[in-house]
Amino acid sequence: MKKLIFLIIGLAFVFTYVLAVNAADDSAMLKAKEKEIWQEWCNQIPPERTIGIADFKKLYDRVMAGEEKAYLIDTRTHPEFYAGHIPGTDHIHAGHMYTIPKKIKDKNAKIVVWCRTHKRQCYVGGFLAKYGYTNVWAYSDGLVGWIKAGYPLCNQFMGLFKVVEYHKYFTGKYKKGPKAGQEKDPSRIREFHPY
Repeated sequence: MKKLIFLIIGLAFVFTYVLAVNAADDSAMLKAKEKEIWQEWCNQIPPERTIGIADFKKLYDRVMAGEEKAYLIDTRTHPEFYAGHIPGTDHIHAGHMYTIPKKIKDKNAKIVVWCRTHKRQCYVGGFLAKYGYTNVWAYSDGLVGWIKAGYPLCNQFMGLFKVVEYHKYFTGKYKKGPKAGQEKDPSRIREFHPY
């Protein structure tokens, strides 16, 4: 009887081990599918309505001078926006894009969306196009492009400020910065630690 129990436990162990070893790593497939779906959302915005830093800056200057009407919407998270944003621009967190029809009632209003780099703006812009907005634009270089071009940011603590240098801390590609996965700003104690 004991041999039978050990045999059953042994077979269960072997079966579990075989399943675990043969379990597929679907990460590559999932990444490819995410890129495919992201591209579908990007395609909701016509290519001629995707602008880079030079055109965005011209539009920004016209809007700030009152020469053109447009909603310039930063779609980053609240902490990202509060840390630093383009002065005078609007903010609606990408996860709250469903609130835009309550705030912008004109389906023909010019709406320009961006995020930190280029991911979230496609999702938000694509949804806005599906909602029925007819004049949706994507600023492709995002906040990183704005900073690299040397334009100022602002926040409630420092007012207007200029970022002197942009570092890719999160990717580990910046040679003097920490490696990927390491703390980018080491400290011993923090009351609130957002990353």
